[in-house]
Amino acid sequence: SALKNNEPKKEATESDPVCDGDPTPSLEEIRSWGESFDKLMRSPGGRKVFRDFLKCEYSEENILFWLACEELKKESRPETIEEKARLIYEDYISILSPKEVSLDSRVREIVNQNMVDPNPHTFDEAQMQIYTLMHRDSYPRFVNSSLYKQLAQLNASMHTQPSSLQEPRGSTVSSTTNTASRKQSIAT
Repeated sequence: SALKNNEPKKEATESDPVCDGDPTPSLEEIRSWGESFDKLMRSPGGRKVFRDFLKCEYSEENILFWLACEELKKESRPETIEEKARLIYEDYISILSPKEVSLDSRVREIVNQNMVDPNPHTFDEAQMQIYTLMHRDSYPRFVNSSLYKQLAQLNASMHTQPSSLQEPRGSTVSSTTNTASRKQSIAT
């Protein structure tokens, strides 16, 4: 049963923030995240760690919007494009949304015009503005964060220890994640 002994069902969002589903990133890959925002954003593991960092900063909507735009670009069916574009608009562009991303009025107007006839590139200008915002604003803090430094340090120590002393898979970053971010992810 799902609620055996009155224990709450564990949500997927409570899982290890780095290793779930992805192979453990190499030390070289982790270090590359600190050298280049583009490398961080091209890496599924990097995006996952950066998203966890943004949760701690209460700006997770930026990467969620960016990821939603990437998914929209993969669509080819007009009815699916229209539906996804509407959802992205409602979730991240609408001033009524609690997850509204910060866009200047010029880009907001372009998005509004594009929504008349949505296509996979409806949000390109907005996506670029949010990418630039994350690069200039959040990324420098991420690289200097204890989350990133501890991940790189822990990964380096795992590679230098004899295999019998390595920590079990899945224990890498869970102790460094902010308790508030776990509570927030459970609430959403």
